[in-house]
Amino acid sequence: MVNGSGTGRSGANSVQSVDRAVSVLEILAKHGEAGVTEVATELGVHKSTAFRLLGVLEHRGLVEQAGDRGKYRLGVGIVRLAGATAARLDLSQETRPVCEQLAAQLGETVNVAIADHDAAVNVAQVRGSAAVTSHNWVGRRTPLHATSSGKILLAFLPPERLRVALSRPLARFTDNTVTSTKSLREQLVQIRASGCAFSIEELEIGLNAAAAPVRSYDGTVVGAISVSGPSYRLTEQRLDEITGQVVEAGVEASRRMGFN
Repeated sequence: MVNGSGTGRSGANSVQSVDRAVSVLEILAKHGEAGVTEVATELGVHKSTAFRLLGVLEHRGLVEQAGDRGKYRLGVGIVRLAGATAARLDLSQETRPVCEQLAAQLGETVNVAIADHDAAVNVAQVRGSAAVTSHNWVGRRTPLHATSSGKILLAFLPPERLRVALSRPLARFTDNTVTSTKSLREQLVQIRASGCAFSIEELEIGLNAAAAPVRSYDGTVVGAISVSGPSYRLTEQRLDEITGQVVEAGVEASRRMGFN
């Protein structure tokens, strides 16, 4: 009976310690840096307890001391754990609820695309109530410079990769396709600033689209979420009206991928 009671108390203490350790990480995430006294105050514990918790977390690389000022901050171990988690997240699976919500809101087809060398590849699709076509974009490779998703993926490439991508001739698909590297670069600057890209009958006549970036835990753009539909319904004015919803969908998709 005594042993059972002791085990129970030990288990409860262990759970409490884990809970406090997680709280320490949340405190540092919120403040950026905090000293032992600040941590102890927020946890409602003695300074010795806070110091012990910080010591354990520091030993595991989850927190580190910020110079010699007695302050602590999150350590590189957090990045390692986040990276391991993000690597397992499946983009199409994690973004599907966001696609479904956006498609329901707008009634149009929503896609998620990733970059694959010199093309964008759609990995998820949800059709809205107004989408009458049965065309399936999943698995289809589309040109980066002629689609809204592709422009997003181009805009957030590292400079050297972007230079290589734009070193090749830009194919023309319609009269609206941007084939000038200078003009495209100007568009990419605007896209990086606004967080949204458009394609106005640039890949196919009668097809318009808008897209926003999807980021991974470290801020890297790993995909693009887009809304597309017939130009008579998704007019340029209508695209302007839904820009905020598309961008917000990108933010939510990024949150689900671990980006805060």
